[in-house]
Amino acid sequence: MFEAGSSNRPVTPPPRPAQNLDLTPEQVKRVEINRLKAKAKQREREAPASSSSAPNGNNKRPLQVVSAASGSPTAPKTQGKLKRDSRLGTYFEYDLSKMVNTKGGFLVEDGKEVDEDMRRKEKERERQRAVQSLEPPIFLESERNPKCQECGTVDIDQTYRKVFGCLVCNKCKNEKPERYSLLTKTECKEDYLLTDAELRDQELMPHLLKANPHKSTFANMMLFLRCQVEEFAWKKWGSSEALDAEWERRMAEKKKKKNKKFEEGLRELRRRTRETVWQRRKDEEHKHVFGVTEKGANGMGKQVCHECGFTIEVEEF
Repeated sequence: MFEAGSSNRPVTPPPRPAQNLDLTPEQVKRVEINRLKAKAKQREREAPASSSSAPNGNNKRPLQVVSAASGSPTAPKTQGKLKRDSRLGTYFEYDLSKMVNTKGGFLVEDGKEVDEDMRRKEKERERQRAVQSLEPPIFLESERNPKCQECGTVDIDQTYRKVFGCLVCNKCKNEKPERYSLLTKTECKEDYLLTDAELRDQELMPHLLKANPHKSTFANMMLFLRCQVEEFAWKKWGSSEALDAEWERRMAEKKKKKNKKFEEGLRELRRRTRETVWQRRKDEEHKHVFGVTEKGANGMGKQVCHECGFTIEVEEF
């Protein structure tokens, strides 16, 4: 029977007692279970078609939930991993969440041992540079503040004042590089002929410490004030002319040693070349290999070289 206003799908009638069948209660139970399973399978087959095509009471397609595996354009999409752009070149990826801040100016990955000696050296370099970075006090009374020895302004470079004891402002320092520029330790040794012991003495030759640009664990770079270096060099060598003469003498001696070393190398090369040529010629010389002595006339025998055919006469015994 069909009810008015209901869907057209047929309704399964209620189970009826078996008639004219001799079935046991166990068999009847199995039949009912099979019937319910078949009914559930039929509902699963009919569900997609009915939900997508059958209109609801408002003559609209009924709402439904789109599964994640559906191919519908409105289905939720998973965000895939972005591909690396080849135009960026070679780069290294680091997981900052696994990095450890060693407070030494660099980061290391978690789980890796930190070189304690390197950290100790880095802290020592920072401590040496920090001593020179302390700013001196400034007084409200302008008369108590030091003034630039060139222009008289109170806006002096505090680093030059603290390290070199030189009162000069930034403007005069930039305008007169022939006096207030900084020289490296190598330039002082090569151009002004100063020694390591003289340059390392802070009282004799004040110097400014900077971080080594090549590596942080290397020794700090030592910078010297040009006017102080020149003043010390004039006192050491007597005058600028005496310094130039000493520099020329050392350059000539250095060139002489270089030429002497070159000549010695050239003589050694010639000696090895002569020995090689002589040995090659010696090896290329032909050595006769004579056979048995053949009897000849007048009681003289002869021997013939097997390789070149050279013949010599020998006396027969």
